[in-house]
Amino acid sequence: MAGRLHAPRPHLPGFSGGLAAPREEPSLVAGIDEAGRGCLAGPVVACAVILPPRFDLPGLTDSKLLGARQREKLAPAIRACAVAWGLGVVWSRRIERVNILEATLEAMARAACTLRTPPALLLIDGNRTIPEDLLLTMWRKAHHGAAPRQRALVGGDRSEPAISAASVLAKTFRDRLMAALGRRWPGYGLERHMGYGTREHLEALRRLGPCPLHRRTFRGVLPADERPAALGAAAWGALC
Repeated sequence: MAGRLHAPRPHLPGFSGGLAAPREEPSLVAGIDEAGRGCLAGPVVACAVILPPRFDLPGLTDSKLLGARQREKLAPAIRACAVAWGLGVVWSRRIERVNILEATLEAMARAACTLRTPPALLLIDGNRTIPEDLLLTMWRKAHHGAAPRQRALVGGDRSEPAISAASVLAKTFRDRLMAALGRRWPGYGLERHMGYGTREHLEALRRLGPCPLHRRTFRGVLPADERPAALGAAAWGALC
């Protein structure tokens, strides 16, 4: 696929998250996306990426539209040209305690706060922004000044290059992590399905039972009568 040289971003419309919509164009924008939200095992991983005003990343798009080789080729190119990038990881025990939506937003907050260059705006794939109190609490541990403004963007992983880049880095990092964890906990095929609920994975769960990587509140991990009652259906129902 031929390369594209992206020009500086045009004017951005107003922001969500309960904040007043500023008229000025933010100087730095971080795109944020996640990987692994619907998996039965392993962490949910979020990534934040700030791209420069001009960049050349041929084939950049939503990671779900790319093959593994295309993602692995793009990932080092994204890291090389990015102004800054950061990862946030939330593991299975935390997912069980708070639910997958809250864990995903927490991973996104962690990713944003690891950026060495503070952005003015976070563009987040989907229809939810990070709770302001959560973002501010984490932001103050790593940065001075106010936390970035936020805007949720449905379909942003395909329309916004910085979010596309974040989706690629989150996916490639998590895939490599799951491949390594598959060697630590063999028999489940984690290195092939990366924790998703494939037939192979479900059959392994019935044969072996869950390992410490599994999200015990998710449907299919434990028999329904053994799923932790305190966390219940609300913990997994909305997003799995």
